[in-house]
Amino acid sequence: MLDKAIHKTIEELLDEEIVQATPLTGGDINSVSKITTSQATYVIKVNHHATAHAMFTAEEEGLKALASSKTFKIPGVIAVGEKNKTAFILMEFIASKPKAKTHDPEFGRMLARLHKNTFAKFGFTNHNFIGTLPQYNQQLEKAADFYIQMRLMPQLEMAAKNGFRFNLGRLFKNITTLIPEEPPALVHGDLWSGNAITDANGHPCLIDPAVFYGHRETDLAMMQLFGGFSKQIFDSYQNNYPLEKNWRQRIDIWQLYYLLVHVNLFGSSYYGSVKNIIEKYA
Repeated sequence: MLDKAIHKTIEELLDEEIVQATPLTGGDINSVSKITTSQATYVIKVNHHATAHAMFTAEEEGLKALASSKTFKIPGVIAVGEKNKTAFILMEFIASKPKAKTHDPEFGRMLARLHKNTFAKFGFTNHNFIGTLPQYNQQLEKAADFYIQMRLMPQLEMAAKNGFRFNLGRLFKNITTLIPEEPPALVHGDLWSGNAITDANGHPCLIDPAVFYGHRETDLAMMQLFGGFSKQIFDSYQNNYPLEKNWRQRIDIWQLYYLLVHVNLFGSSYYGSVKNIIEKYA
């Protein structure tokens, strides 16, 4: 059920009457609804968290960055706002159909093209969020330095405050020697299968990014953390933008960040996986 104040705010913003608001499933962080008005269909996400407006502003920036790559279909943002301490982001609704036969090779090609968008340094123009957690994007010259300082260290410090301890040993030194240097790539940043949808023609679309210019293996590793992406996608990617040798052996290095995020968001069920990776490289 859409909050009455938000309901009225959206009608005034669009100058359209809302005919129906239907809750959508799949989000762990926000309440999501499909809004049908007298003129069109939209999707709205709302959140009462203190940082929600900043989260949605960062999401808008990330969606615009992805759209500028002219690769995947990306939902357009209509507005980001706040009413009575409830933040919202109103976006284009992408009607979804089953995957087209060409979907998986197309996905691989598009991801390769996305990653060919580069920047002078690793990082982004602004800090943003991964879920509700802050994600820091200070610009640094080297991939390993960025990954350690902007990704692993903040999450490890947060985990320690939450009562999770790890023996880091030579972790940072060892993974530094394993991460190959490449140009910074525009990455989605949170590319699990729930953030990859299809449009009305069955073609690939991306939503809910945590965008930055990073090592492109981060997206490939996240895609394999919880599954949902076919071998055909990875083969297509390789054919269009081959990865450095031994990239599969580095998957768990990049997954360490996302597992730490899950420890800090959801608790101890992910602790063992984090501990195993750290012990492997420490």
